[in-house]
Amino acid sequence: MNPPKENQASPAKPGNRILIVDDDASVRQMLARVLTEEGYQVWAAANGTAAVEIATAANPELILLDLNMPGTSGWETFQQLVTNKPSLSVIVITAQPNQLFTALNSGVAALLEKPLNFPVLIRTVSDLLAESPRERRARIQGKPADFHYIYGRKE
Repeated sequence: MNPPKENQASPAKPGNRILIVDDDASVRQMLARVLTEEGYQVWAAANGTAAVEIATAANPELILLDLNMPGTSGWETFQQLVTNKPSLSVIVITAQPNQLFTALNSGVAALLEKPLNFPVLIRTVSDLLAESPRERRARIQGKPADFHYIYGRKE
């Protein structure tokens, strides 16, 4: 199965919609391929503005969000996305150091540091999509909720 083109969903089972937001085209394509092969419906955006537009139209349940992007930063994009949909699960994927406490305080569902461990990423995606909207809203509201932190593997 070929990964989707920009702003185009991959064919997959409904109910598992994921938006990938990363300014690096190779990262978007790689993540889209991996997630599509797992049966997820995937959209991709190269920046925060496109991410908000796609999220509004496609209504994803989960977003993989890079922090380091030109224009609107990943954290600004996160705020816009969860303001529009508080029950949205967001996995921050970054190579930026020292993001753990910011991630914990912001209400993101997970922080995955680059380089990525794909089996852990897939398991985290599956776990988060299985959460109830109530659990997701609790996280954004600062109430007790699961948080996934996966540090980048160094080989």
